[in-house]
Formats: sequence, structure tokens, C-alpha cells
Amino acid sequence: MLVHGFTQTGRSWDEMASELVGEHEIVVVDLPGHGQSSAVHAGIESGARLLADAAGQGTYVGYSMGGRYCLRLALSFPHLVERLVLISTSPGIEDPAERAARKVSDDALAESLDPGGATSPSPPPTAADVPDERARLKSFLHTWLSRPMFSDLDPALARLESRLAENTCAGLASSLRLAGAGVTDPVWRRLGELRMPVLVVAGMRDHKYARIAARMVDEIGSGAQLALIDGAGHAAHLARHQEVARILRAFIDAPAPAILGPCACT
Repeated sequence: MLVHGFTQTGRSWDEMASELVGEHEIVVVDLPGHGQSSAVHAGIESGARLLADAAGQGTYVGYSMGGRYCLRLALSFPHLVERLVLISTSPGIEDPAERAARKVSDDALAESLDPGGATSPSPPPTAADVPDERARLKSFLHTWLSRPMFSDLDPALARLESRLAENTCAGLASSLRLAGAGVTDPVWRRLGELRMPVLVVAGMRDHKYARIAARMVDEIGSGAQLALIDGAGHAAHLARHQEVARILRAFIDAPAPAILGPCACT
């Protein structure tokens, strides 16, 4: 199960899927507010339930926001997650003031995409609205992809045209408002509950998430592995898809430990 990040869709995994499809059955999804799920409005908790219903049992590979969905799914429905891979993922913002500031920032981004949408969901755009909708979305995506965390990403791999063609302003705005890091409770203290094998991946150039990844592995314990991708930033799975696919293949195909820790039978 390959689960994309914010402003992407399932199509963002095309190169990765092509590396794995001969050996594994591949399932890709469009998360709430994205692609074919643009009209689905859900937060991380309810979105994780939707993801579980859509994808079922297997290995979940989540990138960034998609990793947060996969992490919540693994905590809520551990029987469905055989192995878990988290790429450039954070368990959440611990500091309440920082989390509140992030909510304000995300709300402002959402408002720039979908003015008034928080109180009155926008109707589908009419033919007359489409040029303005497309211009607003294109401006937002250019701004989003110009962030320093994506500075190493080849524009062709960023798939700007695909993000533009498959997403909507209202859908992305709802994702920011309902599933942004500012409105999602952190789950750092629950990482020790994970009993399936976990692989945590980050780009070495993405210093913030490399530090987060190392801490996550420590918090999870003996069932976790760390993989740092040389020469990659936040979108390591796009910038170095062949290397990440090789690491994924080795992780998925390795025998699982018989016991990862104590458990209770209820």
C-alpha cells in the first residue's frame, strides 16, 4: 500500500511501483482531499479508517502526510499492518504553542485556496470559475514546491502538472483544515505500541526529519530500523526512487522477527 503526501495523488508513486510491481501486489490510494478523493473530507483518525477499509491488510508505505495516516492506522488497526514504512514522517508536533501556530499557518494556506470554505463548503466550480480555480491552485502549488525542503527535487519528478490536473482547491484546503499537523494530536508516546516491523526513512539533506526519524526508531524500539538516503531531501522516494525501492524490497522480503515485544491477549 503506497500512500502519498500532501498535494500529491496515487500517481506520484508510478516510478516506485514500477520497481516493485513484478514482485509484489501494489495498491495505491488517493487520500481524502486529493485526486479522486477530493470530495472526501476527513481528518487523520477518520481518514485512517477509510484507508484501512480501502486497502486492507499488507505492508503500508506512507510519505510525509501519508505517513501520518499510515502511523495512525497502524496504531488503531495493527492487525492490518504486516510491516510499516514511514518516509519523512513525524508523529506530530509536541509543543502546544508550536502546534497552534502551525494551525494558524495551515488555516491561512487553506483560506488562500478556498476562501470561506471552513464555514461554507465551496460548491463545485462552474465552467466560468475554472480559469480562476486553476490559476489559484497553480500559484499555490508553485509556492508549496518552492519550499526549501523540496530544493533538491527535480521539477520533472515533482509532477506539478499531475498535481494541478488531479487536485482541487477545495480538496486541498479541506486536507489542511482537517488533517494538517496543527490539528492532529501527536502520538510520540504511543510509538512503543507498534509491534510490527517498522522502517523509518529520511533524506540526509532533510536535517529536521532525519533527526525525527532517528528519535522515532529509538522510541519504537527493537522492531524498528533506520534508513537515511544520501543526497536526498524531504521527498527521498521521488529523488532517489531506485535506492528507496531497493531498501523497501529488502525490508519487505526479510523474515519478520518471531517476537517484537510483550503483548496482551484479550
